[in-house]
Amino acid sequence: MSTYVVGDVHGHRTELVSALADAGLLTSSGTWSGGDAHLWFLGDFVDRGPDGVGTIDLVRRLAAEASEAGGHVGALLGNHEILLLGMHRFGDTEVPSDLSYPPTIPHNNWGPRSFARSWELNGGQASDQEALTGEHIRWLTERPLLALVDDHLLMHSDTVEYLAWGAAIDEINATVGDVLRADDLAAWWEVWRRMTTRHAFRGPNGEEVVDKLLSVLGGTRVVHGHSVIADQLGIMPIQVDAPHSYAGGKALGIDGGVFVGGPCLVVRLPWTAP
Repeated sequence: MSTYVVGDVHGHRTELVSALADAGLLTSSGTWSGGDAHLWFLGDFVDRGPDGVGTIDLVRRLAAEASEAGGHVGALLGNHEILLLGMHRFGDTEVPSDLSYPPTIPHNNWGPRSFARSWELNGGQASDQEALTGEHIRWLTERPLLALVDDHLLMHSDTVEYLAWGAAIDEINATVGDVLRADDLAAWWEVWRRMTTRHAFRGPNGEEVVDKLLSVLGGTRVVHGHSVIADQLGIMPIQVDAPHSYAGGKALGIDGGVFVGGPCLVVRLPWTAP
């Protein structure tokens, strides 16, 4: 059995299909050919690209086809799925002011906060909202935030904010799942806000931060999307051709930045630098 991971797709369904075919997981006609392989998507299917909901439909279909072949396709929630669902549920309802502003910044420096405003500012696509159905919403709200796969801790955002919802993977997934099945705008906003944070594993203390996270949630290496590799390395997106291993080799970033011209990376685990 082989395990593969895919980072942020952001509506670029065509590029995803091509990358999966190049990895031997899809046929030329776009059907599952990975046999008993396991494939995990780390979230951010939507926004910034032309076919976010179409990407979700592809992942759902591949999950069914892989299951029939003895394989598995799993998917995590990214912050843009929270944004998509929050826009659908709450629209331009203003977030309470005590949640809208960092406490050290005067309120008059910030405008009102709402999912609609954040959705618009972060590449929200009207076509995704129009294509979203009840079945899509049910499927998305059932997705986990975290998974431990072959000693790899899979997560969307390179942040330790997940620990705000619990001290174990199952607890965190269940806590956020309860939020997404309810109508508490403040709790929804906290999920969106926390999952937009990033770069927790960078810098001289990065390895120490990863170690602390892994000691709580398990695994020996974090695998994440969310932060574009080109931004982390200070290069152009087109120059990215591999994942970014850092924090003493204990963190692996796989967001190639497809929405800014980078590759849609399909990474086989465990990954080691060539």
